[in-house]
Amino acid sequence: MAKASENKTPGNAGTKRRFKLWMMFIVLFMGWAGYTIFGQMQQKNATGLKLTTIQEMLDVTTKETDELKRQIERLNDPEYIEQLATKEQGMVKKGAQQIFSD
Repeated sequence: MAKASENKTPGNAGTKRRFKLWMMFIVLFMGWAGYTIFGQMQQKNATGLKLTTIQEMLDVTTKETDELKRQIERLNDPEYIEQLATKEQGMVKKGAQQIFSD
C-alpha cells in the first residue's frame, strides 16, 4: 500500500503541471480574443461615423440635384423665362415701358 500512495504523488504533479499549462493557454487565448474584439469594436465605431457622414453628404447632394432638376424644368417654361428676363435682367417687351422703383 505504501507503493500505491508513492505512485500517486508524482502522477499528481504531472497532472497539476498540465492543468497549469492548459489554464495559462486559456488565459492567453482569452486575452488575445478580448484585445481583438476591442480593436474591432473601435474600428466598427469609426466606420459607422464615416458612414453617417457620407450618408448626410449624399442627402445634401440629392436635395441639390432635385433642386437643379426643378430649375431645368422651370427653364423650359416660357412664362418663367419671361419673368427672369423682366425682373432680373431688366428687359421689357416691345411696346411696354419699364417702371423703375427706387
